[in-house]
Amino acid sequence: MYNVPGRTGCNIQPATAVTLAKNVKNIVAIKEASGNISQVVKLAQLADGCIDIYSGNDDQVVPLLSLGGKGVISVTANIIPEDTHDMVQKYLDGDVAGSLALQLKAIDLCDAMFCEVNPIPVKKAVDLAGLCNGYVRMPMTEAEPASVEKIRKAMSEYGIKIVND
Repeated sequence: MYNVPGRTGCNIQPATAVTLAKNVKNIVAIKEASGNISQVVKLAQLADGCIDIYSGNDDQVVPLLSLGGKGVISVTANIIPEDTHDMVQKYLDGDVAGSLALQLKAIDLCDAMFCEVNPIPVKKAVDLAGLCNGYVRMPMTEAEPASVEKIRKAMSEYGIKIVND
């Protein structure tokens, strides 16, 4: 189940998510992207293990893991897949400090990946990194010049090599 109010205009409340998970056998996990940590706390309390919780916000991975989350469904992982994996794995292995260090290192990059409507910024980032063509289909448009500069700056500061200008 996806709870992404910023995309859908509807926020799935914790009680609703748990009721669905308990009554629909195909619902085994939720991508929680409300951005509301209090809501995630309530979800974790009510769920009591009946549904796995995944962070849907790249800037809140470690907080959700600390509430029993299982991982992340990530945009930023398209540009830093190994570090995103390591952030989660370190936490699950008990290296909370290492996980937190990766979370904090990625914050500016996460912010840049959402400076415009997803997937415009991440498409530009993978293009700048030379990973693939950053073409976006209509009705989306190319990233604005100011956004491209923000993305480029965040990537450079993170240590990602820019190969396409």
